[in-house]
Amino acid sequence: MLIQVLAGPRQAGKTTVARQVLDEVDVPAHYASADEPALRDGAWIEAQWEIGRLRARESGRDGALLVLDEVQKIPGWSELVKRLWDEDTRSGLTLKVMLLGSSPLLMQRGLSESLAGRFEVVRVMHWSLAEMRQAFGWNLEQYLYFGGYPGAAPLIDDEGRWRRYVLDALVETTLSRDILLMTRVDKPALLRQLFRLGCDYSGQVLSYQKMVGQLQDAGNTTTLAHYLDLLWGAGMLVGLQQYLGRRVRQRGSSPKLLVLNTALMTSHGGRTFEEAHEDRDFWGRLVESAVGAHLLNSLAGTRTDVCYWRERGQEVDFVLSRNRRAAAIDVTSGRRKESLSGLNPFKRKHRSARALLVGGQGIPLEEFLETPGEEWVH
Repeated sequence: MLIQVLAGPRQAGKTTVARQVLDEVDVPAHYASADEPALRDGAWIEAQWEIGRLRARESGRDGALLVLDEVQKIPGWSELVKRLWDEDTRSGLTLKVMLLGSSPLLMQRGLSESLAGRFEVVRVMHWSLAEMRQAFGWNLEQYLYFGGYPGAAPLIDDEGRWRRYVLDALVETTLSRDILLMTRVDKPALLRQLFRLGCDYSGQVLSYQKMVGQLQDAGNTTTLAHYLDLLWGAGMLVGLQQYLGRRVRQRGSSPKLLVLNTALMTSHGGRTFEEAHEDRDFWGRLVESAVGAHLLNSLAGTRTDVCYWRERGQEVDFVLSRNRRAAAIDVTSGRRKESLSGLNPFKRKHRSARALLVGGQGIPLEEFLETPGEEWVH
């Protein structure tokens, strides 16, 4: 029996999944959340655990289920969970435990440091086109603009209200409570500026030197790379590294900025849905960002890496690699690009790789966004 861990960004459905499990199980259960304005401490975990133990003792051999939400907000949570879990294991108490966390980076850090061999991670990422269509009847264009936040879906008829909800309830909460409150960040203003820059330049390769020039509160490249890791860990923004085949990827190479949910691009901008759709360049960046976000979300937790490739003025939007297999993916989005398509040069250099075109005369965009990323690397 292992501790079940549901990790993923805010509003990806972790709590909904947990409550569905609670409704389905035939054993006593207890749910508690640490997602409060004031940080809890270790005594809170112990108190909730004792309630779970009481339910398990009353149930007998069937045991009980304990669900702790946003557990990564408790300082030293992983060491405490390890001690309590090991106590129950030694005593033979059947208490099943499910942990939920909206900061996958912090969750993984605690799990690897203290709970090795005791947990199983289930990654719950941003909603896909298929999920938003099934739940809300959305079409492709709606998904590209409004992204994959289910809680914001009922508000799209009032774009101002939708935008405020995304910025206040999701973006600001993630930045202030999941990153700044939980991790040492020496320059909070720089992290916020970097996130906004990433939304403005999503789908584009930007050197660290150029980032420093764009940001008012400039930091060194090491700081910017670290802040990109924090934003990636919170499910917001990633800096893709350049694909170099079997050679070690260069950490210092210019990253390709990419949002993990296109709502992060459109909620910051001043374009309405109609204005965005008419802006060929912006809509093209939405398409490319949606493709990249879909690959990263669907491949999270797998052995497949997502990179980009650029050489001598030619570029491949995304490269999927796993072991010795690779797939080069270029997106026909309709926007003007500085670099030429690099599919043919990439194939000449990596003969065994697959070459895929998304959009235009290639794989229909809608079909691609409904297909798990694993399908393209085999």
